[in-house]
Amino acid sequence: MIKTKLCELLNIEHPIIQGGMAWIADSSLAAAVSNAGGLGIIAAGNAPGEIVREEIRKAKRLTDRPFGVNIMLLSPYAEEVAKIVCEEKVAVVTTGAGNPGKYIEMWKENNIKVIPVVPSVALAKRMERSGVDAVIAEGHESGGHIGELTTMALVPQVVDAVSIPVVAAGGIADGRGLLAALSLGAVGVQMGTRFLVAKECNVHQNYKQRVLSAKDIDTVITGLSTGHPVRSLRNRFTRELLNIEKQGLDAEIFEQKAAGSLKRAAIDGDIDFGSVMAGQVSGLVKREQTCSEIIEEIVKEASDLYKALGGMVR
Repeated sequence: MIKTKLCELLNIEHPIIQGGMAWIADSSLAAAVSNAGGLGIIAAGNAPGEIVREEIRKAKRLTDRPFGVNIMLLSPYAEEVAKIVCEEKVAVVTTGAGNPGKYIEMWKENNIKVIPVVPSVALAKRMERSGVDAVIAEGHESGGHIGELTTMALVPQVVDAVSIPVVAAGGIADGRGLLAALSLGAVGVQMGTRFLVAKECNVHQNYKQRVLSAKDIDTVITGLSTGHPVRSLRNRFTRELLNIEKQGLDAEIFEQKAAGSLKRAAIDGDIDFGSVMAGQVSGLVKREQTCSEIIEEIVKEASDLYKALGGMVR
């Protein structure tokens, strides 16, 4: 057993948070992760508030353990969802793509733990001043929307800069990654790609198989020219996007091409012309397992490795 401040803060057994992956992280996956002792997350994405409320209520029927909701602050429904998590008494909110400052007081009044995802020291410090409970320092290795700093560089700098707990994310998929994160000063990890292939994850099977067959060099970054870089697995769609950027075409053309691409892959199973978002750690993910098996395996590996290193490192 590995117990950290994150376990105490969130009332969970293991210091593992499941990433809030739009079109992927639904009530089924969130409840399964929570039942396995981690913290499951429902991704609100761009979904209307009532859709998110329905997923929250489904999760409540599937688990009696804490779970959270990830709110993408650029969503047109962000304010609506921010209120719904209070009405539904959600335990935890994670946030991305913006500053949650205007909602924090409301969430805290409703006893919600607030944990924003941050890509830099500056934003981590700003979030600490805003009164959040912890931050998730997410490195460049992650799937989906990414920052510039790698996890290895970002996490210890954030740990040194703030006094609140720091969770590491990006490039973590096994016990070695968990132990490495803890050694950098983090109190736990957030993982997305590893949970993509969980048996309880309802993403299209084509998407899962693409992740399972990925090699170490199979991810690519698109959108650098637009200021909104995204990491996903190489396919005909990413080649088209990179060609648009290479030609220096208007950003609006790029955005039109990218619109709806994640749904095409995650829901429709189009892994040629959809956005198969996944992290660089995809090359490590080789088996479809239950959430319970994933978490047990990670915790055991980290514990065993820690014991082994205790006798080797002086």
